[in-house]
Amino acid sequence: MRRCIKRTPRSSFALSVIVALALASCAATSSNPGAADRNGELTNATTNAAVPQSADREDLESTYSKLAHEGGKLFTINPQSSSVRIFAFRAGAAAKLGHNHVLSAPQFTGFYYLPATGAAGGRFDLRFKLDQLAIDNPADRAPLGAAFATVPTREAIEGTREHMLGNDGLQAQQFPFMSIHSIRIVGESPEFAAKVGVTLHGQTREQWVPLHVAGLPDQLSVNGAMVLRQSDYGVKPYSVMGGMLAVQDEVVIEFKLVAN
Repeated sequence: MRRCIKRTPRSSFALSVIVALALASCAATSSNPGAADRNGELTNATTNAAVPQSADREDLESTYSKLAHEGGKLFTINPQSSSVRIFAFRAGAAAKLGHNHVLSAPQFTGFYYLPATGAAGGRFDLRFKLDQLAIDNPADRAPLGAAFATVPTREAIEGTREHMLGNDGLQAQQFPFMSIHSIRIVGESPEFAAKVGVTLHGQTREQWVPLHVAGLPDQLSVNGAMVLRQSDYGVKPYSVMGGMLAVQDEVVIEFKLVAN
């Protein structure tokens, strides 16, 4: 005789937690993609960055080669000597059941043009493909301490990738690139601030980013960090169980860029 097992509320909650852990870090598309930026700096929701997302490395190379012909110096960012990391954080009353996440961009395209007039008159672009991001690489998590001590399983990582980049999240097939384009640079070496346009999920937002720059005019090394809110780009941070387990809206992008 087949035995029927009645699921208790406790077992139902446990099942919900298991499902949540498998999906934590995914994001659902917002129904209000044109919401205004909280800092008041907003470009049209359908506007791409100054360099279109569909453009490839050759487009950027052509743009910066033309600038170099006007004088000054062109720097090409070297991904092997550089690092770009994105940190996403767990949230909610059951946050300890989830994971903080580290995404890194082992491949990207980046250029900086230094005109004869000086660094503040320069410009830069950085672009990477979302589907090339490495998710929760143990080598990236190891130096970050207790908050990143747990190592998600391969299945969990693949689940995170699917939900984060799929149709319910960043829609990487439709919007394959994240790009950062300088609009204005102020300051003096080694401390600068750059107003940048960040394009993600088909939307562009503007913000200021502090930069520490070393090596100019012969070499280039740049350190900086910035905070993005997913909701500013039409993405709703994922949550389950009425928000008991969720992903924080804010993500941190930390970068060290070294040029050839």
